[in-house]
Amino acid sequence: MRYQQSDPDVRLMLRVKEDDAAAFETLVRRYQTRLVRLMQHMGPREMAEDLAQETFLRVYRARTRYEPGAKFATWLYTIAGNVARNANRSAGRRNEVIEVDAPLGNDSAGGMMLASAATDESGMMPTRLVEKTERADIVRQAIEQLGSRQRMALMLSRFENLSYAEIAEAMGLSSKAVKSLLSRARVNLREILQPYIDAGVIPQEPK
Repeated sequence: MRYQQSDPDVRLMLRVKEDDAAAFETLVRRYQTRLVRLMQHMGPREMAEDLAQETFLRVYRARTRYEPGAKFATWLYTIAGNVARNANRSAGRRNEVIEVDAPLGNDSAGGMMLASAATDESGMMPTRLVEKTERADIVRQAIEQLGSRQRMALMLSRFENLSYAEIAEAMGLSSKAVKSLLSRARVNLREILQPYIDAGVIPQEPK
């Protein structure tokens, strides 16, 4: 009842449960772009749109069993994570770093982190960090080098604004584990970005 009252998407999904096609179309419109972006980070890049579609298909097939035990987004991303993991296993890329091509703006976690890490003692930013386009591309390349779980936790935290508890539910982890993942992701990003901050050395694209 709590989620029905607080989350309009839960109410839409309950209508989907009653075979309301219009409600399902509304959910697809709301989450399509966000889900494709997530899949670009989590699954084989060239399959991002197909994986997003597969996620929506699973949502629809599960409609009669749906119970609102969490925010709709949390439930959706739990399914999306399973779809991405299955795709990676099928492609034989379970332990491979997946390429990403979604541009990351100055408001991204990495962009903010780069800006913070790059500020010198005087509070000024190096000239080479002025261009937003360059910064976004550098951050994208750095995020490509994170492990898949760190990328997913970062995406759900910074782009979807999920809490530790919600990310934990979506990823099948404890809140403590999620907090640790995010902490390691920030540390790893700083280490990857440091050569660029210090000497303008651009992070290498993963092979």
